[in-house]
Amino acid sequence: MNLMDLTFERLKSEDKTALIPFLTIGDPDIETSIEIILELEAAGADVIELGVPYSDPLADGPVIQRASERALKQHITIRTCMEAARRAREAGAKLPFVLFTYYNPVLQTGLETFFELLKAHDISGIIIPDLPIEESEEIRAYADKANIHLIPLVAPTSKTRIENIVKKARGFIYCVSSLGVTGERSSFHREVEEFIDTVKSYTSLPVAVGFGISSREQVERFSKLCDGVVVGSAIVRQIETSIPLLSDPATKQEGLLQIRNFVAQLKL
Repeated sequence: MNLMDLTFERLKSEDKTALIPFLTIGDPDIETSIEIILELEAAGADVIELGVPYSDPLADGPVIQRASERALKQHITIRTCMEAARRAREAGAKLPFVLFTYYNPVLQTGLETFFELLKAHDISGIIIPDLPIEESEEIRAYADKANIHLIPLVAPTSKTRIENIVKKARGFIYCVSSLGVTGERSSFHREVEEFIDTVKSYTSLPVAVGFGISSREQVERFSKLCDGVVVGSAIVRQIETSIPLLSDPATKQEGLLQIRNFVAQLKL
């Protein structure tokens, strides 16, 4: 069984909601990203999304765009991100990893090679936000063969497509809580609860919610509605704020502790 399945089963038995942080690998550098992964797990993360920096991130807001720009200056590639997962695992990380990437780097790697690398680097799932369900059959076949979960994004605008999207899903369903790109929000669409309930009515898989969730209060709200909560931009912003500390060996541990403390207060 995939490590992600085991994690969600355990959390369900404990009546807990998964905390799923996102970070951009290579921001501010690869060594620090590996250390941050370990800090996120120590803070209570249950699954971690490893963001592959990309030059044209259609789903990402300005905070994650800036992180991608910093990482790309470090020459981070999709293979570098997988290597970071392996190194974090060797350093003691035990939780499931999900690679968040756009389709072009996957295509450039080659589908067969890509899934061989995911398996070799102990990555449990992938999210490809610019891959429509209607064009996903080939990649889904490779994913299933490798026991890698292809996790779909479902938006409030999906409506008539929701059933078709979720019936082919693996791992969990990623519900987009609001329209537009990623970024911290103070409020959410008033019909978001109805949308989540609709998604849950079509699947027995865990349902996670992301895009815009940035505070403990918001995590508490959505944890009552779903099985997992994704926090991205708020964590990436915290990393950005901590870069002056992270860049100096004398203060690096202080910077890492700030990130850990921020994530720890999100954990219910």
